[in-house]
Amino acid sequence: MKKLLLLFFAGMIVINGCKDVVIETVLEKDIDIEMFTYMVNEPIFMDTKAFRESVSVTTKAQPINNHGKMCFYQGYLYVSETEKGIHIINNNDPSKPQNVGFIELIGNVDLAIRNDKLYADSYMDLVWFDISDPQKPELEGRLEDVFTKYFCLPLTRNNYLIDYRSCFDENGAMKGIVVGWNVTERTDISSIYDMVYLVPFREFGVIRAQIASSPSPSSSINGVNGSMSRFALYDHYMYSVINNFMSIIDLNGNQPEKVVENIYIGWEVETIFNYKEYMFMGTPTGMLIYSVADPLKPVFIRAIFHIFGCDPVVVEDDIAYVTIHSGNFCGQNNNELIIYDVSDVYDPRHIVSYAMKNPKGLGIDNGTLFVCDDGLKIFDAANPQTIMANRLAHYSGMDGYDVIPFDNVLMMIADDGLYQYDYSDLTQIHLLSKLPIEKQ
Repeated sequence: MKKLLLLFFAGMIVINGCKDVVIETVLEKDIDIEMFTYMVNEPIFMDTKAFRESVSVTTKAQPINNHGKMCFYQGYLYVSETEKGIHIINNNDPSKPQNVGFIELIGNVDLAIRNDKLYADSYMDLVWFDISDPQKPELEGRLEDVFTKYFCLPLTRNNYLIDYRSCFDENGAMKGIVVGWNVTERTDISSIYDMVYLVPFREFGVIRAQIASSPSPSSSINGVNGSMSRFALYDHYMYSVINNFMSIIDLNGNQPEKVVENIYIGWEVETIFNYKEYMFMGTPTGMLIYSVADPLKPVFIRAIFHIFGCDPVVVEDDIAYVTIHSGNFCGQNNNELIIYDVSDVYDPRHIVSYAMKNPKGLGIDNGTLFVCDDGLKIFDAANPQTIMANRLAHYSGMDGYDVIPFDNVLMMIADDGLYQYDYSDLTQIHLLSKLPIEKQ
């Protein structure tokens, strides 16, 4: 039975697509034991104190090497380079964007902006900056241990296993801040109980959910986030969802304050969009709706189930648009745009679903729908039932990740650059500029 278990788990490793797992059988005292040879990502640690002192702000632009989340605020676009920091783009002239600065922030994934303050995650901490002069950001503070730590690990850039077990000591505490991975080869005699700690993470390295912003009822000036963001601003509160937990931060005082304990949401929440007094959350199995009418006591309203897949969601005029795509840790092959009527949040109705190639981020502005699919597709969404027959434009040749439509300019981050389009005249949508990403 022990040998059967080992063979079954070895098969599961191969099914999950991990490379260079070689299995051989040896004979020891007439008992077959499996020898596993495999490549594995071993953690690289940084001391917690050194990690928290590593923030650096420079007015010298750094090349953008990888795309991440975006936030637009008063003529400037802030682009996160996952786990490294935030690029500052002067976008007052979208036809000539200028890369003007960089905030080095280890463990950063997301950001939000309110009243000249930029708030960003740094693994389990929240860090904030004064950006009243956007070309000279000033570090103002750090709120420690705001977000749940579990699985807050850097992404890997390969298909190899991660030795998750090595991140913790014998008491279950993290040995330090994991800031990267070393790939090494191992040959082990292992039991299934050992092997379960070696998990093929890749995109799974940071199990985090994402939130996008919409105008809040307060008089504050908020940045505009893309659909892949996981920070939302509502009234004077910031909501974030990481590792299935929601954190609520009060931004009204002299410095941010965590006002309630983290709230368990579950469902592997990936995306959240704030619309009116509701949070629309995308999960691998559907969409959740929460009321934040009482900002400190979010209330579950409804869950809508669809085909298993990873998805962001945006809402306009009581219509919710959801994309699901394949080629990710969700492990499915469906690629769709799904549209719901959410005028009654207690009884949402499915309107229509459309097959797509591989959609990711999306945005909606005054009835014009932008979808990152086979590049960028733009639709007249006035009638959800006829969207596919009312495509306004299609730009291909890039792998679009997320978009921000704002003031007739569409900002799209893709695998090879930041693209911007003028859609002030929907009959003559055209490219304004491309700021390249210099992949390493």
